[in-house]
Amino acid sequence: MTDANPDLGTAITEFTAIIRRLRAPGGCPWDAKQTPETLRTYVLEEAYELIEALESREPDKIREECGDLLLHLVFISDMYNEWGEFSFTDVVRGISAKMIHRHPHVFGDEKAETLEDLRRLWQRAKEQEGKGTKTGSLGPVSPALPALTQAHRLGEAAARLGFDWPSVEGALEKVEEEWQELRQALNQPADPAWEEELGDMLFALVNVARFLKIDSENALRRTIYKFIKRFHVVERTLAKAGKTPESATLEEMEAIWQAAKQGGSG
Repeated sequence: MTDANPDLGTAITEFTAIIRRLRAPGGCPWDAKQTPETLRTYVLEEAYELIEALESREPDKIREECGDLLLHLVFISDMYNEWGEFSFTDVVRGISAKMIHRHPHVFGDEKAETLEDLRRLWQRAKEQEGKGTKTGSLGPVSPALPALTQAHRLGEAAARLGFDWPSVEGALEKVEEEWQELRQALNQPADPAWEEELGDMLFALVNVARFLKIDSENALRRTIYKFIKRFHVVERTLAKAGKTPESATLEEMEAIWQAAKQGGSG
């Protein structure tokens, strides 16, 4: 294999040197005091900002957010390098070896003629690596994934084993069933069943999304963005009248919200 970008190695070397300089004595006090634990929140924030950039489809924004996420990966690797555990070079070599292992149809003698063949080879490789939480025939599902994504993956795995509805209609009927059970539970005083039934309802909705080939995480994220956009309209409209959400009535805010909705704001 050849590197299509001969400057890549130099760029990475220069970048890792910058990180070491920042963390060294006489560098940046904030960078020097960081630990893997303190960086967890920043890593998550940067990952979500990259997702937002990808949804914007703006190359400059995507490039910048890729760099911000890379910063934290190199940052963490440099810490462990100081402790004699592993370096960023080890990280890159490790992921290279993993990709080769997970693509035996490209780098080995395995044959993969269908998408199902590819899925089988990938899943087998992950199991050999001990990745994810074993869930019997359902295969490994990483507990680190967002709950909606875990639910989607489990639904896919169950479907491959034949445990699924013939069409989306069955999944929709399940949503109706879970909705009625949730309503019944809510007729009782505060009860642990509320949480259980709400969870069942969410799982059923994820299965509907799966049938429709919709990513539940993305769908919910878009709705969140839409809510924020509309609420900003509410705030701006109230501000023109010398009011704030706290001083306005619910009826006033609802009227502005509906107008924003009809006007295409989100």
